[in-house]
Amino acid sequence: MPVSILIPTALRGFAGGKAEIEVAGTTAGEALAALGAAHPELKKHLFDENGAVRSFVNVYVGDEDIRALQGLDTQVRDGETLMIVPSIAGGAADGDAATRALPDLTPEEYTRYGRHLILPEVGLEGQRKLKQARVLMVGTGGLGAPLGMYLAAAGVGTLGIVDFDVVEASNLQRQIIHGTKDIGRPKVASAADRLQDINPNVKLEIHETRLTSRNALEIIREYDIVVDGTDNFPTRYLVNDACVLLNKPNVYGSIFRFEGQASVFWGERGPCYRCLYPEPPPPGLVPSCAEGGVLGVLPGIVGAIQANETVKLILGAGDTLIGRLLLFDAWRMKFRELKLRKHPQCALCSEHPTIKELIDYEQFCGLKPPASPEKPTMEEITAVELKRRLDSGEDLQIIDVREPHEYDIARLPGAKLIPLGQVVERQAEIDPTRTTIVHCKMGGRSARAIEALKKAGFTGELINLAGGITAWSTDVDPSVPKY
Repeated sequence: MPVSILIPTALRGFAGGKAEIEVAGTTAGEALAALGAAHPELKKHLFDENGAVRSFVNVYVGDEDIRALQGLDTQVRDGETLMIVPSIAGGAADGDAATRALPDLTPEEYTRYGRHLILPEVGLEGQRKLKQARVLMVGTGGLGAPLGMYLAAAGVGTLGIVDFDVVEASNLQRQIIHGTKDIGRPKVASAADRLQDINPNVKLEIHETRLTSRNALEIIREYDIVVDGTDNFPTRYLVNDACVLLNKPNVYGSIFRFEGQASVFWGERGPCYRCLYPEPPPPGLVPSCAEGGVLGVLPGIVGAIQANETVKLILGAGDTLIGRLLLFDAWRMKFRELKLRKHPQCALCSEHPTIKELIDYEQFCGLKPPASPEKPTMEEITAVELKRRLDSGEDLQIIDVREPHEYDIARLPGAKLIPLGQVVERQAEIDPTRTTIVHCKMGGRSARAIEALKKAGFTGELINLAGGITAWSTDVDPSVPKY
């Protein structure tokens, strides 16, 4: 009976470049034997001299490893699919790590990693795998901070760091890799100092740049595993797509307020990020941590989970978060696990993908303005201009659409608080005969408030304060607290 066998990228060179091959067989062993007979060079990579499946090759029937079933005697049904998944050292399926010799440990490293060495699941070989591994961290913020420190402490041999931001005081509540003395420094420099202090044996490769469609493949190609510590949708989709195109595992984490998510996306072995979220939410629908807030310890927990999954991938552990989405609620202290399945019509990682190269992710996420707008879609005013108009005695009403607890932290003189969720039902409290300045913390929620009011039929003039109360504090009155 016909059976389809999916060939991983690492082995396609021995199978005529084919990603899928149909053979006949009633068991996994018969199907693999038929595959080996048709492609003798591939057979050498699948079986040892005794005819047993090599230890670094996993074969799946459906979602189950045949080692957990009946081995080569596992029955396969007509039309069923087998997947060959090489368990390669370092966690990469492109063969790069497998071709690199495991490095020896120095006497100092034996002492440093002693608690690892006595774990049977790690041991000497596992620690040498960690030293051999090349891991890329995208971001050194809330998630990247604990992630980087734990990977450095664990002895990951090479850590790549991608970031272009500088340390700000507001980062220090959660980004524990940076300190007060680092305010104003590039995050990559601050992170490098801390990581080198934790473990001088770790080689650091610094990429002080924004990850873009132009440089992502070049940067990511050099690493075995990519860990996503980003905080925006364009970069998250960029990292995912580049990882799928290069067949790299993508260790995913995200945080917001009290909730976190973690998974491992690997298109060759399971779903990718697009299988979970085929498209991004509309711009502004999901507030950033800067607007919504985040509990300081939350990224530490999620980042540590990402570090844990990264170490497991390097060691070749079987029970990773591939195909699983871990949800964490820090306020309730509850974990929940959801199954993730590869989407058969995924535009990127399915058998018939429509995305075969990196795209414009700003445009994909709806963050680029129209190419040639006839007129601005929304009138804005700067904090400096607002101050000038107020000082001139102009009759302006200011509507603050933040939450009450934010209003308690900082406020503009004479501003009336109407939270975003109430602004439409309370529009009668806004005088349509006066020019209205709408503001929030940074300008996102106020823009949504103006759109909602216009759709609800409000006829008065509405102007968005660009940069919100943060811009007012920066450019007009530093005594107004930033948060």
